[in-house]
Amino acid sequence: MKTERRLRLFIYARIVVIALFLASTIILKLSDTEAISDIQFRGVIELMILACCVSLCSLVALRRQGWLLPLTRLQIIWDILFVTLLLMLTDGIASPYSFLYLLAIMSAGMLLNRQQALYTAALCVILYGAMVDLQYFGLLKEVGLSSDAALQRGNVVVFYTIFLHLVGFILAAIMGSHLAERARLTEVNYEELKQLHSTIVENLESGLLTITRDGLIRVFNPYVERITGMTQHHAYGRPVNAVFPSLAADGVALQQHMQGEFYYRPPTGAPLTIGYATMPFRNMKGETAGLIVTLKDLTGLKQMELALKRSDRLAALGELSARMAHEIRNPLAAISGSVQLLSEHGSLRDHESRLLAIVMRESDRLNGLITDFLAYARPTPPRCERFNLYHLVRDLQALLMADNRFDKIRLILDLSEELTAWADRGQLQQVLLNLLHNAADAMPDGGDIVLSADLQSGIDDAGRAFSLLCLKVADQGCGMDEDTCRHLFEPFWTTKPAGTGLGLATVYRIVEGHGGMVQADPRDGGGTVVTLLLPMMEEGLGENQNSGR
Repeated sequence: MKTERRLRLFIYARIVVIALFLASTIILKLSDTEAISDIQFRGVIELMILACCVSLCSLVALRRQGWLLPLTRLQIIWDILFVTLLLMLTDGIASPYSFLYLLAIMSAGMLLNRQQALYTAALCVILYGAMVDLQYFGLLKEVGLSSDAALQRGNVVVFYTIFLHLVGFILAAIMGSHLAERARLTEVNYEELKQLHSTIVENLESGLLTITRDGLIRVFNPYVERITGMTQHHAYGRPVNAVFPSLAADGVALQQHMQGEFYYRPPTGAPLTIGYATMPFRNMKGETAGLIVTLKDLTGLKQMELALKRSDRLAALGELSARMAHEIRNPLAAISGSVQLLSEHGSLRDHESRLLAIVMRESDRLNGLITDFLAYARPTPPRCERFNLYHLVRDLQALLMADNRFDKIRLILDLSEELTAWADRGQLQQVLLNLLHNAADAMPDGGDIVLSADLQSGIDDAGRAFSLLCLKVADQGCGMDEDTCRHLFEPFWTTKPAGTGLGLATVYRIVEGHGGMVQADPRDGGGTVVTLLLPMMEEGLGENQNSGR
């Protein structure tokens, strides 16, 4: 419990005690008018009214910042003076209220510390002893305190009374402060726990929801805010099915542990795969009060799983197909050679020559297809070197000017003239050519193709520095549906009537051979953007790495 709260409770307790004393004094006076004189009665009433005023003023002053410690000490001093004045108004050494000093001493131990409690005990002994001595010698008659009670006891009893109070006050200071320190060590700081709980919930690397038995949202941590684009303030009190319809459909039974996955489409962006686990929580009575739901965005993990499965599938398919391609190429070479020999024979008729020409042309096309497929199935290991990427792209731009597909297309370059890359120059050129050809095929009516590149550096989770070359080819074509995106890099899968389905598959294998990643996504406003991420060598981190946008 904080000191401010203790002090506030202490002042409230003082007001209650004063009210009880005031009521008991009034009842005593009404029941027996001679039990207390009029002067004493009036003095006690005025003193208690003054004490109430001091307490109320203290509560008001407690709102001021920086006044806590001085105000706490002032309360202890006032209590000591209050008890001393009360004793002087009620026959001094004969007053039954000297035990109130013990409350002031114990309050000092609870509100301050042991040292301050001992100081308080010393001050109580000094004031009490001084009052008794002055009463014994008749020096307080002018304030209405007679010396008769002290003289009747004699000097030995007076001294003994002061000694007993001294021992009692010191023991009260030691025991009270000790118990207060023990209480401070064992008490639960609920404010600290609340702050700790709030910090943990806000910094979790997963989503956290709490749902009441009626299905209303209560806790909605920042991770869930980032997924949904909705704040805690807007989500509080809303039905869970209004935010996560699929989760509400799967989690009807709130009385059991559940886990699973569901698809969620945020207001902006692509659909997400969300994993969840639920656990009921109970209230103070042990009754089920609602449900705790933890959420995790599994979209990236699912994409990695799909990429790994696709890589394994393509590797197996490539190995099998390469063997078949070799077996096809051998008889194809024999057929092509035989047809060539026949075509050189001079006794062929015109229609026979045309048929042999068709066989030769289709044999050459089939041989080219097998060559392309072998390049995909068994790619050459990349021979990486450092080269200027801008110069490579400019050479490609000049090469494509002679292609009829680029007559109505404007190729926009968005990269620094000083940007360098660490890759196999020939393979990277093949990758960019394939991507640009596909972009041009998707834009028969013309438009803009934007080729951008820059370097992205950072620190990974293991604390290692990394640098990635990010290449993007964005077109303004017809775009792709989900099925096309899923099969885009698979061999022999194509949407072109005359396509082989090996262009983007070869791109995938080359990028994979460089240890990179390739991804195609729909472009805002129509079209497609293909992103390549290629790792760069660490020694090149400091060389020409500005993107120059």
